[in-house]
Amino acid sequence: MTDMHIRLRRVDEAFKMEAVNEEGHVVVMDGAETIGGKGEGMRPMQVLLSSLAGCSTIDVIHILRKQRQQLDHIEVQVRGARAQGKVPALFTHIHLHYRLKGPLKAKKVQQAIQLSIEKYCSVAKILEPTAQIEWSFEIVD
Repeated sequence: MTDMHIRLRRVDEAFKMEAVNEEGHVVVMDGAETIGGKGEGMRPMQVLLSSLAGCSTIDVIHILRKQRQQLDHIEVQVRGARAQGKVPALFTHIHLHYRLKGPLKAKKVQQAIQLSIEKYCSVAKILEPTAQIEWSFEIVD
């Protein structure tokens, strides 16, 4: 088992927090302004969507390299819908849209994303029981 260690600390009188990993990298989170947050960081559920996009992007880059595809740039837009009126308000639907640049074969890109979401991405697997995860992609010049 690989252990990961995160230290989270509150950094203001309201909801602003910093999460720091073993290497000293920081993620700033804050509560929504509707509950007294100041909007000075991502909300925790936004961090979760970011984690899904990051996990999958690492997989896609790795798979495309193995397929000998030249990837010049990648970005992902993520939309998540949460259950309304329920506590906890889990994600019920997530859509990732990948924008890739490079002389890429669409079939290889499709295969890389599909493998990531359906097999390799740990964050996707955690979200899978409650959220329908869909994706699309485009290759741009």
